[in-house]
Amino acid sequence: QVQLVESGGGLVQPGGSLRLSCAVSGSRFSIRTMGWYRQAPGNQRELVATITRGGTTNYADSVKGRFTISRDNAKNTVYLQMISLKPEDTAVYYCNALTYDTRDYWGQGTQVTVSS
Repeated sequence: QVQLVESGGGLVQPGGSLRLSCAVSGSRFSIRTMGWYRQAPGNQRELVATITRGGTTNYADSVKGRFTISRDNAKNTVYLQMISLKPEDTAVYYCNALTYDTRDYWGQGTQVTVSS
């Protein structure tokens, strides 16, 4: 079992920045890939960024150059640094863990609202 708890969401003006955190506990060594996804009202959940155990990162085209996924193994935390935020980035952001035996775990989500 893996437990994920997100934090760091909030209201920010266009052009602003936020950093989301995902605290990971449980069977951390079973995790192959960590990721951030988001879901806006009326839309499907979409991938934002992923990072593998080996450190390889992947980003959605819409966030490349603005968002950075990283992790702190000592703190068992994965981060999503977001800059130059746009209104279209407004969504609930979810942390995800994919294990080596292809099980998916999700956090409860954190709301990010970009508005003036």
